[in-house]
Amino acid sequence: MEFRISELEREPIDFDLELAPGAVDLGDEAEQTGQLATAGHAEVLHEHRGPKDIVADIRLKGHFDGKFQVPCARCVEPVEVPLAADFDLIFRPAAADAEATERSITAPETEIGYYQGDSLLLEDVLREQVLLSLPVRTLCKPDCKGLCPRCGENRNSQSCSCEVGPSDPRWEALAGLRGRMESKETSPKRN
Repeated sequence: MEFRISELEREPIDFDLELAPGAVDLGDEAEQTGQLATAGHAEVLHEHRGPKDIVADIRLKGHFDGKFQVPCARCVEPVEVPLAADFDLIFRPAAADAEATERSITAPETEIGYYQGDSLLLEDVLREQVLLSLPVRTLCKPDCKGLCPRCGENRNSQSCSCEVGPSDPRWEALAGLRGRMESKETSPKRN
């Protein structure tokens, strides 16, 4: 769905949609597995920067709800992740802030997104909001054993026959550190 400034200038637009899987490209980070429901309101906010300098910002306020799959952080098997979130966003024309000079920005200005041309795609907004809502790290189960670093076998489904190789020699200096620290803690204190 595309929100055009010319249409929003006439009247705000309410939306209530269900997007089919694949309608929003989430890249390699996630995959939409069911309908992505979204509803909300789009309107134009006029920012007066001077007597003849008016910037048409788009305010998009709404909610999304859907099911997604993300790869497990250890074994890369798909993990189902339901997501739902509210959003209240401001988008400004990209050319409005394309000043040649540097300036500091205020905290509220860090919350502003930008749109190209004279319109904003809802799918682009949803992509960003879904990706920002994903958990940082997802595991298929708390005790996931992950992949074998040598053969790549998923250790959750079967064990591999790879030998446990010698440890990295760079870590050998730390090998006895725990034992030495524990012996110092249990040894009697001298006064």
